[in-house]
Amino acid sequence: MIDATAQISAVRRQLGRRTLAAGEARVMTISQTYDASLEDVWDACTNADRIARWFLPVSGDLRLHGRYQLEGNAGGVVERCAPPRSFAATWEYGDEVSWIEVTLDPTDDGHTRFQLEHVAHVGDELWAQFGPGAAGVGWDSALLGLSSHLAADGSGITAEEGAAWAASAPGRQFMADSSERWYEVAVAAGEDPARARAAADRTTAAYTGAPGQ
Repeated sequence: MIDATAQISAVRRQLGRRTLAAGEARVMTISQTYDASLEDVWDACTNADRIARWFLPVSGDLRLHGRYQLEGNAGGVVERCAPPRSFAATWEYGDEVSWIEVTLDPTDDGHTRFQLEHVAHVGDELWAQFGPGAAGVGWDSALLGLSSHLAADGSGITAEEGAAWAASAPGRQFMADSSERWYEVAVAAGEDPARARAAADRTTAAYTGAPGQ
C-alpha cells in the first residue's frame, strides 16, 4: 500500500549553492527519517541485492574507488565511504558529471535519518531546461521506494510493483506533486518564479506525459 500524500509530506527538500574547485555548483538536498536501524538502512543503500529491490539493478564494485552502473541510469565511481554513516560518488549520466553524497544519522528514538545531496555545476543543461525537478522527482521516487522497502509491517512493494504503480494515475499524480514541491523550493531559494514555473511544467510533462511547455 502506497500512501503518496504522506510520502510527499515526509520528505524534506532544500536547494543551496557551493563553491567547488571547478566553479560554482548547485546543491539539492533531500531527506527522510525511516523507522529502521542505522545498520539496516546502510545495508539497504549499499547491498547490491537490496538496492535492486527498491531502486534499480546495479552492477560493478560497490566499494571505495569502485565503479558502479545503475541499469538504464547513471553510473560513477565511489569516492568516499565511511560505513555505516556515509558514502559519496560521482553521478555520471550522458555527458554530464555531478556528485552525490548519502549521510545516515541515528535519531534518539532508534530511527534513521537518510539525507542525499546532489551537487551539479551551474550551467548544467538539464537543470537549465527542467530545474531541480529534473533530478528531484527521480530522487523523490527513490525515497518512496526505500520507504516501502524498509516498511516494518511488511507492507512494502517490489521494484516491479513500484514501476507499475508509477505508470498508474496515482503514480503520475505523485510525480506531479513532487515536481510542484521542487518548484516551490526553487522559488524559495531565489529562482525567478516565471522561469521556475516553466521548468517545473516541463518536468511534470516529462515524467507524466501531461502537456508541457
